[in-house]
Order: sequence, then C-alpha cells, then structure tokens
Amino acid sequence: MNFFKLKEHNTTVGTELSAGFTTFLTMMYIVPVNGFILADAGLPMDAVVTATALITILATLFSGLWSNTPIAMSVGMGLNAYFSYGLVLGMKLPWETALGIVFLSGLLFVILSLTNFRVWIMTSIPMSLRRAISAGIGSFIAFIGLKQMGMISANEATLVSLGDFSNPNVLLGVLGLILSFLFYAYRLKGAFILSISITSIVAWTFGLGELPTAVVSAPASIEPIFFKLDIMSAISLSLLPVIITFLITDMFDTLGTLTGVGTRAKLFQENNKDDKSLQKTLEADAIATTAGSMIGVSTTTAFIESASGVEEGGRTGLTAVFTAMFFVATLFMLPLFKSIPANAIYPVLVVVGVLMFTELGKINFEDSDLATSAGAFLIVILMPLTFSITNGIAAGFLVYTIIKIGKKEFESLNLGILVITFISALAFIL
Repeated sequence: MNFFKLKEHNTTVGTELSAGFTTFLTMMYIVPVNGFILADAGLPMDAVVTATALITILATLFSGLWSNTPIAMSVGMGLNAYFSYGLVLGMKLPWETALGIVFLSGLLFVILSLTNFRVWIMTSIPMSLRRAISAGIGSFIAFIGLKQMGMISANEATLVSLGDFSNPNVLLGVLGLILSFLFYAYRLKGAFILSISITSIVAWTFGLGELPTAVVSAPASIEPIFFKLDIMSAISLSLLPVIITFLITDMFDTLGTLTGVGTRAKLFQENNKDDKSLQKTLEADAIATTAGSMIGVSTTTAFIESASGVEEGGRTGLTAVFTAMFFVATLFMLPLFKSIPANAIYPVLVVVGVLMFTELGKINFEDSDLATSAGAFLIVILMPLTFSITNGIAAGFLVYTIIKIGKKEFESLNLGILVITFISALAFIL
C-alpha cells in the first residue's frame, strides 16, 4: 500500500475502506437516477444503468490510481438533465449526436487540462458569474424534477401552473421530496438512497408501482449504446456554443468540487509546486468524460459526495479504489432499479438543484455592480425558462459585457470574457 502513501497522509487501510464505503452509499443513487434521465432521451434504460455503473467504476478507479486522491467520479447531475431535456427533447437532436457533443467537449477538456487554460479561464470569469452558473443549473434541474413529478404542469394562460395534487403519483413525489430534504438535513449517510427506498416501498404497498420480480441479475448489455456516438453530426458551427457550454460547465463543476473537498482534506495546495494532484484529477475527469461518451453516457465529473468519504477520514486514492469496488455490486441490481417508481427518483433532482442553487447566496448583490447583478440574474432565470443552460450562460455574459462597455469599464473585461461573449453571441445568431 506504499503506492498510496498512507503514512504520509496519516491514514490506514481500514480508514480508507470505511471512507470508500461511505462515498459509495452517498452517491449510489446516480445509477438508477441517470438511467431514468437518459431513458427520457430515448436511450434504453437497461443499457444506461450498466453503462453508468461501468463508467463510475472505471473513472473512480482511474482517478484513485492516477491522482491518488479520494475523489469519486460518475455521470454528472445537471449536464445529464441538459443532455436529455435540453438537447434531445428541447433541440430535437438525436441522442447519438448529443453523445458526439459530449465526446468533443471531453476531448477539448483533455487537451486543455494539459495546458494553463484552466488557470486562464478561472481568472478570466468573475467569481459571481461562476456562482450564478452553478445556481442556474440548480434551478434548471429542480424545474425539471418538479415538472417530471407533476408538481407543476403546462398552462396555456400562464405557461406553468400548480400540478394536480389529487393524483396519487404526485403525492408520492411530494413524499419523496420531503423525505429527501429531511434525510439530507440530518446528514444521514445514503440520504438519497434511503428516501428512494422508502418512497418505493410506499408505492409498491399502495399499488403505485410494480414489485421487483428479482433483486439481482446478470448485467444488461451496453451494445445498444456502445460506440453509437455521432461525432461528425456534432461538428457543426451551430453546435459550437453547446460544446463550449458542456466544456465550461464540466470544468466549473469539477473545480468547484475539488476546491470544496480539497480544502477539507488539505489537498490541491497551490503553494506546493510538487503537488500535481489537481492537474491529474482534472486529467482523469476529462478522460472519463471522453470514455463515457463512447460507452453511451453523458458528461462524467468529480462528485461532491466524495466529501462524505473525506469526512470519514479518506485521504488517498485508496478511498476511490474501494468506492469503485463497491460500485461493482450495482452492475447486478438492474431488476431492483427498474422497479423503482419514477416519482421516487425525480425528487432527488429537486434536492440536488436546491443544493446547487445555494451558490447564489455567496454573491453579494449589495456590493455588486449592475453588470454583475444583471448577468447573474439572466443566467439563473433563463436556464429554466428557456430550458437551456446555453441560453442562460450566453445571455448573462452578453449583458455583462454590454453594460461594462456602455459604462466604459474596460478594466473589467479581458480576453477570456470577450471570447466567451463572442461564443455567446453565436448561440443566438446561429
């Protein structure tokens, strides 16, 4: 175990094992949840469940061995919703083309992770707009969750209105939402899995779902989605803003996660020039996204749930290796996952959305200038209203830059902002 330098990190095999199991419990929900979300885009759920488990195992194992950090990886929440509801259902793109977009964004991330682009882009974009992007994605996926649960519905007069709360399935979703909030508030390990389990049992008891015919089975084949990505269709000027959106969002998501987890675990210390763990973790993330698109899933990213393992004492890549090993069990749980009612799953989207939305509270609007406030507002409000992360980011950066130029505050603009603004303009022009 000297490979993981356990003594240097003041940890033991037992501690890393416990930390790995804790991380597994807190992020296990991604396998059935991602299956439901990508199935809405037309991908066969059986294959997606297997592919999600596989990419989680491979990406987390690679991350642990390559970067020696306790960072687990899987299909990112938010971008998987954008993949299904924004690109496939919203823009009417074939899911094969959407996978091609994921591949290209991952390939760009691989190239850029080997350069100083990470530092350049992070220093170019104001922190307030970065936080607004996270909050906007949170509002977007929460909106999707509420819509899928039936808590809000379409209305010709007001666009949206309150759903039918006399519908038992809607009430089931409400129960799942309350349980998810309560369990997470009490910081229970596996809060989401616990809420999904209880909500499913209630559904089965009252005939709102079919009981599983089996608990375990052989893994489903991923052949229907394996290497089905259409890269050539994704290479289009009109889709460039979407590719950039996937790239930037994945980068922000990963860096935000690594910053939060790293602070607690005393990882990624910028003042240590010999510490290459951040660079290697970013490389692992980028490679995993590229590989994931080939297997048949949307963008892979570092999971904030890794923090639960860090709280248990996990400090090295051995934690990630153990997490990957535990995820092998999910390959054989397809019958159980398929029997879970949809409204036991979608409340998780709402809670994750709320957690991402809290980033908005870190923006000091009292001290912010109009350009920052207007940009942040449009990013957050337009993502759910236009059903597009791209539109929200594009509108926010365009307004920010226009106001800065109008007020002749050129010192607030830099090449990075101008490049993103140009790409944002393309999003509307094209």
